[in-house]
Amino acid sequence: MSPTTTPDNSALPAFEVTWDYRCPFARNAHEHLVAALEGGAPFEVTFVGYSLSQGHLEEGETPVWDEPDKDSGILAMQAGIVVRDKLPEMFLPVHRGLFALRHDEGGDLRDEGALRKVLEANGVDADFVFSEIESGWPLQSFRAEHERGVAGHEVWGVPTFIVGDQAVFVRVMTRPDGDGEAARSTIERIVRLVSEMPELNEFKHTSIPR
Repeated sequence: MSPTTTPDNSALPAFEVTWDYRCPFARNAHEHLVAALEGGAPFEVTFVGYSLSQGHLEEGETPVWDEPDKDSGILAMQAGIVVRDKLPEMFLPVHRGLFALRHDEGGDLRDEGALRKVLEANGVDADFVFSEIESGWPLQSFRAEHERGVAGHEVWGVPTFIVGDQAVFVRVMTRPDGDGEAARSTIERIVRLVSEMPELNEFKHTSIPR
């Protein structure tokens, strides 16, 4: 999704954010992104697939791309990529729904029936999505995005925010709960920190407030 940024000097730079539907911290960050964009935030953001399974392989192990049926996240990621690229106007609700399937409903991302329910609940033709997956291009796109992130920015996890030549893994602890303004503020602060303070290499709380 690439909404046009506002022309004033306060506009955020274009940025990318990686995702894998299995990660709860990716869920948090992407819920903020979705809520902010649905609330009218003028972000120029690109959603980039990253496979946690591939990222955690030991040397010599079979790449997940060669055995996609054995991986727990690839099918859902391909569904998300199809909607992102072919039905972009439907991507945000489907994106949120696929995260919710895993983290709110405890669903199985390998279950085609469960994925179809998410797609259809958000007005997407599930048959179309799965026919596109069957054609092979979504897996190729997923692999290319993953490998490009690793080669170009040494991405190792999700969510990673990429702004220009800066790439930062960010762990957001909150969910927006539908508050578009709070979500927009959260994303703006993250992107500005990434783009304006490259000298800040690590910033981590020693404990989590309860």
